[in-house]
Amino acid sequence: MHSSSAPRTPYPTSPGQRPTSPRTWTPSPARTPAEIDAVTDHVLNAAEPALRALSDYLVAAARWKQENRDAAKGSPSHLLMTAASRALSALALADEAGLNRLRAAYDPAPAPTASADASRGATASLPPAPPSTGPGPRR
Repeated sequence: MHSSSAPRTPYPTSPGQRPTSPRTWTPSPARTPAEIDAVTDHVLNAAEPALRALSDYLVAAARWKQENRDAAKGSPSHLLMTAASRALSALALADEAGLNRLRAAYDPAPAPTASADASRGATASLPPAPPSTGPGPRR
């Protein structure tokens, strides 16, 4: 959470624009979920090459002299491999969060109606219908 005393700067409009510091930059001018998602996409696109390079290095460090073979949980190699995975997971999680935010704002699931709930309850206790006895597909 950003303090109200932190200076607010405009959000980047292109991947080349980057905030000078994560602590002094907030996406406050964003007014819609689409705008905040666009800003987040730019930030993720800017961070992705560095995080991918970091992950690649951590994997290489974990594999140094094949120390990763049969590495015990908690060993340096195991921890490095976990860190490599989590570096890229951050990108995937942030991307998923943005997509979920957009879906919630622009394509929300329809709210169930009382009649739909009643009909679901009535059919939920019945066994499935038997298969059709008519002619089946020919092979």
